[in-house]
Amino acid sequence: MPKFAANLTMMFNEVEFLDRFEAAASAGFKGVEYLFPYDYDKGQLVDLLSKHGLAQVLHNLPAGDWDAGERGIACHPDRVGEFQDGVGKAVEYATMLNCPMVNCLAGIAPKSVASDRIHATLLDNLKFAASKLGEAGVQLLIEPINTIDIPGFYITGTQQGRSIINDTGSSNLFLQQDIYHMQIMEGDLARTIESNLDVIRHMQLADNPGRNEPGTGEINY
Repeated sequence: MPKFAANLTMMFNEVEFLDRFEAAASAGFKGVEYLFPYDYDKGQLVDLLSKHGLAQVLHNLPAGDWDAGERGIACHPDRVGEFQDGVGKAVEYATMLNCPMVNCLAGIAPKSVASDRIHATLLDNLKFAASKLGEAGVQLLIEPINTIDIPGFYITGTQQGRSIINDTGSSNLFLQQDIYHMQIMEGDLARTIESNLDVIRHMQLADNPGRNEPGTGEINY
């Protein structure tokens, strides 16, 4: 049976973020995820999880300047030091929150950098992150994202994600499959998911268009 977790970044937006833990528990959820924990005190988040009987399922690595439009820095050759610092911060939070998975947003490919250098940078960063997270007992994930919502994003498809996993040679790197993103980029969802279950560790559910609730759009849930 699948286990469902509430994404507190996307859900219960009628209340402030720290109140969404209670809202998720009241709705019957046992697990939560959200984009970033780093603006909040680790102890406060632990207390909220404990108070409401919730498990932290996943959060992302730091992803650069989100408000300025950055969507990850893992493929940016000039940001390697910042990326590695972010991995250290993610290990601290994931360990404290007892979070088993951390997702890495690859980022928007820098236009002024050769494609082979972008790819090599991403692989090196993923190897580094997978190793450091693995030492803490945490799995690293990468996520393909559609280029309608985020033009220029580096990882855009399931097979590309799988190839990157293979290229790193890491045993601690897996795939986060967002059905909304992959409906836009690929379609053929059921067959693609089934044939890649060996590398998929986490799935996100939403319908298209609009990234709304399953059953409100074109995907046959």
